Amino acid sequence: CAERNFIFSVSTAQLKLINFNFLSVNFLLKNLLDNCNLYSNLLKVHTCPKCEEGCELHGGKCYYFSTRESTWNQSRDYCRSKGGDLVKIDSREEEKMNDDYDTFWIGLTDSQEEDKWLWVDDSPLNTSFLFWNDTEPSNGQGRNGEVREGDDCVVMGKKSGVDDLKCWFDVSCKIVFSKSICEKSAETGRVTRV
Repeated sequence: CAERNFIFSVSTAQLKLINFNFLSVNFLLKNLLDNCNLYSNLLKVHTCPKCEEGCELHGGKCYYFSTRESTWNQSRDYCRSKGGDLVKIDSREEEKMNDDYDTFWIGLTDSQEEDKWLWVDDSPLNTSFLFWNDTEPSNGQGRNGEVREGDDCVVMGKKSGVDDLKCWFDVSCKIVFSKSICEKSAETGRVTRV
């Protein structure tokens, strides 16, 4: 009889151990399932903007800073050949994104009608959002009142005396500058986020 209790008590101990292991495995499986749902959400495919090599991404648009010497029209043709156009400045952040102290062609012109400033996408210049230098647009008026060929295109350059501010200057579209800024919409890429 004593031998029988021993076998029964071992069996009870084994049952308790099995029950404990079952509860532990059940707990681990629940955690695993919760983690699986969490990781499943983290591994969903998302889209994000991306630019080709050599371009910089800012606010869903790609910017290419060209160092080719060219006129305004040559710069525009070059930007178009890359799938974009000369930059349209429509935010203070966009105007400040270039740290260079050089002068760049941008996509603003009044070549179709004098003093009617249009961006390359034919949208009018927002007059509440201007970065003209103090005496600009001057339309080719020299300091002594002499009139040069019409200044119908715009460059962005450093305002003298202010390190972090770029200003616009109207100049002849035929002048050759060494830089321009091209802009195009960013491509939407599919990226797996982990």
